[in-house]
Order: sequence, then C-alpha cells, then structure tokens
Amino acid sequence: MTRKKVKLAYIVNDSARKATFKKRKRGLMKKVSELSTLCGIEACAIVFSPYDAQPELWPSPIGVQRVLSQFKKMPEMEQSKKMVNQETFLRQRIAKANDQLKKMRKDNREKEMTRLMFQSLTAAKGLHALNMLDLNDLTWLIDQNLKDITKRIDSLKKPPPHSQPHPHPHPQPPPPPQTAAWLMELVSPQDQMGFVADDMLLPFGDQTYSHNNAMWSNAFFP
Repeated sequence: MTRKKVKLAYIVNDSARKATFKKRKRGLMKKVSELSTLCGIEACAIVFSPYDAQPELWPSPIGVQRVLSQFKKMPEMEQSKKMVNQETFLRQRIAKANDQLKKMRKDNREKEMTRLMFQSLTAAKGLHALNMLDLNDLTWLIDQNLKDITKRIDSLKKPPPHSQPHPHPHPQPPPPPQTAAWLMELVSPQDQMGFVADDMLLPFGDQTYSHNNAMWSNAFFP
C-alpha cells in the first residue's frame, strides 16, 4: 500500500499537531544522527517547541556548543552563504516550477507544430487558418528539420576514415529552398503582407501565447 501524500499545511487539531510534532522530531533527530555517522561530519540539532520547557538538543549540550563554536569562527559571508528563510525557500521553489512549466509549454508547442507540419504535407490540414504566430513557429520548426536532414546527408557522404576517395565524387545537392518563401506561396495574399523574415523568427518558448491566437484554437478546433 502506497503512503498517502501529506498536505503541507498547519494542523488545526491540537492533539493531532502534537502527535505529528513528536513523530517528526524523532525522525529529524534520526536523520541528523545518520548524516553525522555516514558522512563523518559534525552536526547538531536544536528544537524549540511549546510542548517542552527546555529545547531539545542533539547530540548533547556540549556537542551543540562545539558545532556552534566552529560555525561562529567562519567568516560572516560563509555563514550566510547557503542559509535560506521560508520566503527565500518558497521563491526558489516557485522559480523552479516556472522553469519546468516553461519547458513543458515549449515541448507541447513543438509537438503541436510537428503534427501540423505532417498534416500540411499530407494535405490533411491547410495553412490558411493559421495566424502569424503559428506560421512563425511552423517556419522555425521546418528550418530546424531541414538543417538536421542536411547534416545527416553530409555525414552519410563522408567516406570512412581508411577508405580511398572516389574518383568521380557525386555533385553537391542544391541547397534547400527557403521555408519562408514556400509558406508564402501557401498562405493567402492578405496573410503575406505581414509575414516575418527568417532572421526575425524566434524559437519555441520565447513568445507568449494566448487562447485567442493559439494554434489549437484556430487550426485544430475551428
């Protein structure tokens, strides 16, 4: 049976909060002891609570004084280098969550554009319903695929390290057509008026999308 995920919130019930405190305090002391034993380091723990008149110390009052004395001998910059309060800890968690969300949005957008690219190649979906933002992302994705294909062709054309060069090398294939020009021929004249050049396209994740102009609202769910 899997353990139930604990909701990190203040426990309103007094008896439940006291029981949880005692259980978590024992676990904390055990973890500090394991850390000190396994890693061979000096560590201490001081726990204040409204349930005890005196704070609980680990490993002993003398051991706590020894660790604190060593800590106070360090420069002030080193003392506070890795310290965090509740606000700083939450800010770090929020920043990490935002980075993960940005990555997921980028991956989802790339998958949607890849699906649209294959649909347009099979004539299953037209490009006339796309807005400029979708066309920019689709152009960027097609250019990336063309670059990958070109690199793959070049790697396959290279002779093995110890092979003799071919007396009549094959001619170089012509460069791939510009993707923007290819898309210009598929969109309507009014859409062409605002088309952005290749060097102005931005990769996925660098633009802000809204539900009003997103690809899925215009193309997949008309």
